[in-house]
Amino acid sequence: MNDTDPNVLLDEDTDIATVDTELEAPPEPPDLDDPALYLNRELTWLAFNQRVQHEADDPRTPLLERVKFLAIVNNNLDEFFMKRIGGLKQQIAAGVHTLTVDGRSPAQQVQECRAVLAQMQADQERIFQELLTELEAHDIRLAAVESLPKDARERLREQYRTDIFPMITPLAMDPAHPFPFISNLALNLLVTLRYPGGTEVYMARVKVPISKDISKRLIRVDGFNTFVRLEDVIVNNLDMLFPGMEIDSCELFRVTRNAIVEPTEEAANDLLEHIETELRERHFAPIVRLEVQAGMDKTHRGMLAAELGLNEEEDVYEVPGMMAKRDLFELASLDFPELRDPPHRPGDHPILGNDRRNIFHIIRETGPLLVQHPYQSFSTTVERFLATAAHDPKVLAIKMTLYRTSGGSILESLIEAAQNGKQVAVLVELKARFDEAANIGWARRLEAEGIHVTYGVMGLKTHSKLIFVVRRDYAQLRRYYHVGTGNYHGGTAKLYTDLGMLGCDEDIGADLTELFNYLTGYSPPPSYRKILAAPYTLKRGILGKIEREISLHQEQGGGHIQMKMNALEDVDIVRALYKASRAGVKLDLIVRDTCRFRPGLPGLSEGAQVISIVGRFLEHARILYFHNGGDEEYYIGSADMMGRNLESRVEVIAPVENPELRQELRLILDVQLADERTAWDMHADGSYTQRTPEDEKSKGAQQTLIGVAEKRLAAAAKHKEKTLRSRLLSHFEHRLAEKG
Repeated sequence: MNDTDPNVLLDEDTDIATVDTELEAPPEPPDLDDPALYLNRELTWLAFNQRVQHEADDPRTPLLERVKFLAIVNNNLDEFFMKRIGGLKQQIAAGVHTLTVDGRSPAQQVQECRAVLAQMQADQERIFQELLTELEAHDIRLAAVESLPKDARERLREQYRTDIFPMITPLAMDPAHPFPFISNLALNLLVTLRYPGGTEVYMARVKVPISKDISKRLIRVDGFNTFVRLEDVIVNNLDMLFPGMEIDSCELFRVTRNAIVEPTEEAANDLLEHIETELRERHFAPIVRLEVQAGMDKTHRGMLAAELGLNEEEDVYEVPGMMAKRDLFELASLDFPELRDPPHRPGDHPILGNDRRNIFHIIRETGPLLVQHPYQSFSTTVERFLATAAHDPKVLAIKMTLYRTSGGSILESLIEAAQNGKQVAVLVELKARFDEAANIGWARRLEAEGIHVTYGVMGLKTHSKLIFVVRRDYAQLRRYYHVGTGNYHGGTAKLYTDLGMLGCDEDIGADLTELFNYLTGYSPPPSYRKILAAPYTLKRGILGKIEREISLHQEQGGGHIQMKMNALEDVDIVRALYKASRAGVKLDLIVRDTCRFRPGLPGLSEGAQVISIVGRFLEHARILYFHNGGDEEYYIGSADMMGRNLESRVEVIAPVENPELRQELRLILDVQLADERTAWDMHADGSYTQRTPEDEKSKGAQQTLIGVAEKRLAAAAKHKEKTLRSRLLSHFEHRLAEKG
């Protein structure tokens, strides 16, 4: 860690009594290149997962939701090793010693991450054991096979014989059988055995054949809510695999492979071939972590590390309890309503729910609409928009970007549109991490239906969330659109908080026309009328707006910037925000995970606050607000404030100009800033403290917004939705004023 402490304003040897305040020179402004001002990306991302893990530890969280959060954290940490640790180890292997903006080398980052990960693993095991005890109080058990009654064990053995045993392939490990290939994240048993009466020890690897449909990780016993682990069933029936042999030991292990595999694009004939090559190579990518069962024989542990090319001291992690706790999702999905959050069914949009006309007529006549997921239904808003476009005889063309999708209604509407004679062009982003194979499948299916499919711009990921529709309205063409913050994925639309704007603004429509021409053709336009688009105009535009806010604040006061995002990592944006805060501009930053900015630094960021919301849904929406001397600006879109989003992706943010839609965004921001239940405040050192409500019944922001959506829909049916929204705004503005 850097020893510089920006909180120390005077040297310890300074004699304060000798300081002449009248003659004292003004303090030197902080050096914005000082590494101490910037938090580390990897460590702040791990800190976010510690906040998620806290939800698994918090007794206020319903029991099965706690199990879910523990599974989420484990899944996240698997990806952290695959992407972040994998990337850092690549840098170390390549001899990279360049320091990050926070002053750390790749090796230092790995070392500090390991320390945090070790503490997280210890906390997870404690939480896991506590959850098992609480689950048992509700007759939900995760049991050892040998603890079951004899008749239950016999039935399990028969189930193993018919459903599991045929899928297992033991692989011998000896001079005639080289060390086998170990799949990423697969569970494996290392078995040592001897012939009866023999002294020579043989070794074999058995892959645990987890299959979503046939052999799940957790096996239900006799129809009750008692479960055993698949690997435990295999261990207790090894005599079937090795008949006549004596088993000396059986130990569980698991490997994690690097997901950062980038074959040179020039080596492939096209982008599709390039991504398929990357997927094949990722399967054989270097290993970055070995997890072993606690108490594994030291010789076996050392042998595995050596065979896998790992440093035993640094890359091997002992797991004392259940390995791969991500599989606890199977327990978390049990049907115990009393042990879960209250059910939430997304409702209709206040306008669309009470108006079944053609959605294009509604947008044209009432103005743009803001849709909020998961508070409002994805199917009755976005999917309705696309399905209407597919069947409306006046729609001539549909263009769309697909980053991640679940298929279903979205793909069916695109196919039906093509079958109905409309021009359909879809940009499928093949580089969406961990969704590459699925996206290749979607792309080929769309191509087979005669849809124009492109794969984006070489060297850039297309991360924007856009649907663009050209319709013949009366005697003219009108352009309709959806600009979103989240993927076109019906599943995640129920789990992530996202925003989308449906509209037909002429300038935004013209901008999107040019953007899609760039995506499917060649050169981008030098500027746009209203949207900001990465990698060309977005970063420059945001930096310009921050600089403008500083100037206006110095002239007339009242400077205020609010940003809601997943991550704040880009150094230029952070530096600009420091300048704004130092100039007196008020900053409210709602940052879900990675955040380099440090609030509360004397002389630099006293007027700034950073909060993080962790609740039942994953915060995913992006909102930017600039006071702009009273001529307020709001933007929503796909981009986080990260270098990769601003400089090496195609991203779009669009202005929200309609006063009523601005009120809705203001309400979201105010509700989150006023949250006393699920909000965490960041301190100057990068640590977080969860807010503690005075009222135990206080609701978090997400639960509040569920209630707001329900009230707005009910009020809309009585034509009182505008009045309700105004009252809610006043309420939360008053709460924030009291808090301030």
